[in-house]
Amino acid sequence: MRVLHVSAELYPLVKTGGLADVTAALPAALARHGQDVRLLLPGLPAFLSGVRDLKPVASLAGAPGGVPATLLLGWLPDSKVPAYVIEAPHLYDRPGNPYLGSDGQDWPDNHRRFALLGWAATQLATGAADAAWTPHIVHGHDWHAGLAPAYMRARGIAAGTVFTVHNIAYQGLFPSSVFGELGLPPAFNSIAGVEFHGHVSFMKAGLIYADRVTTVSPTYAREIGDAAHGHGLEGVINARDGAVSGILNGVDYRVWNPAADPALTAYYSADNLAGKAAQKAELQSAMGLDRRPDALLCGVVSRLTTQKGLDLVLAAIPELVRQGAQLALLGSGDAALERAFRAAAAAHHGAVAVHVGHDEAFSHVVVAGADVILVPSRFEPCGLTQLYGLHYGTLPVVRRTGGLADTVVDGETGFVFNDADVGGLLWAIGRALAAYSDLKAWQAMQRRAMAEDFSWDEAALKYVALYRGLRPEAVPLAKRTGAKRPR
Repeated sequence: MRVLHVSAELYPLVKTGGLADVTAALPAALARHGQDVRLLLPGLPAFLSGVRDLKPVASLAGAPGGVPATLLLGWLPDSKVPAYVIEAPHLYDRPGNPYLGSDGQDWPDNHRRFALLGWAATQLATGAADAAWTPHIVHGHDWHAGLAPAYMRARGIAAGTVFTVHNIAYQGLFPSSVFGELGLPPAFNSIAGVEFHGHVSFMKAGLIYADRVTTVSPTYAREIGDAAHGHGLEGVINARDGAVSGILNGVDYRVWNPAADPALTAYYSADNLAGKAAQKAELQSAMGLDRRPDALLCGVVSRLTTQKGLDLVLAAIPELVRQGAQLALLGSGDAALERAFRAAAAAHHGAVAVHVGHDEAFSHVVVAGADVILVPSRFEPCGLTQLYGLHYGTLPVVRRTGGLADTVVDGETGFVFNDADVGGLLWAIGRALAAYSDLKAWQAMQRRAMAEDFSWDEAALKYVALYRGLRPEAVPLAKRTGAKRPR
């Protein structure tokens, strides 16, 4: 089956969060299971320089707003998966974050930038952009790809559409005045279409017009149907009823593997945990923490936001330190939280260390060196950090929500608390401290955690079943013709 994945991010080239990890790993897993998979990416500088052997395929004439663009085709780095890249320098040739300018504000033309992404997917689905490869399924990821199902519905295209919600809190909202620039039929600008409280919502477009909607964990699929988690779109979710389901994200164990991780100075496994103690000492030294093997070292790798519960971690620091634990934090985000964590590190020198910023390699060092990984999110669509923690024997301390509830077994592979307050977090950390005092029991928990299998294969098979339900007549291309290089 020919499947086109549409995304604005892809690890390791462009990453602001877990979306990039998913779109790097899922297409490759689908390809391993016999599907003919390609990606469609906006022409951000990192994609133009990082996708190999890019060659022009088509001129994307007739795009909304008369935007001139060229469709290129090449290969993902270190992968057998082909990728299309939309070359449109006036929209994409910008430094830094794919969504924000250097002032931290959204690019004012984001509606045009990501409308083109959805529109180009539609051109591929019609065969107009590349007659040699027409997808059976177009699978869009998050609001950036939300207009793809809308354009396809407007043109009556037969290809099936899947839209995955990675985080419903980010909805791609734009003033209603931009609707005329999108090239959609006027009827789509209604409460039954893309209109959302006087705005245009790209997220809502995906939810309304895709044949099937998935989220990145089963619990999150249920949660976004209620007002506490739906961010105003719960009515849309409930109206889709049986069309919404959750498929748990996986981990790319080629990238996250403590027995062969190039970011580490000491390798280890469930059968030989000695290297983990060495990594803990390495992390303590690197972060300026006291070299105390007996201290429970709590790690955080996260965006610094209240969604992620980082305000709870901040409030817990005095008691955490009083009980003899340490904290090593890597992340960036809310400026007030960044300042507060820096102040906490200064006040608790040797017990609290903070590195503000994003450092992919060092995130592996934190996950490997910590004893527990704190993920106290108020809501969490799936969460990947706790999955990395499990595989590295770094026991997760998580709140019971979304994918955290689906992946961590309380008292067996980690520590789970219910209420989004500092008392709940400290209660869970207290249980971790008590368990850590019994080395034999602690290592048994580590081994159970490391034995958990959250590889992408199971998720890929569930997506294949979903695709076949939409296009049962589509036979996997690999079985008909064999693999072919893109021309």
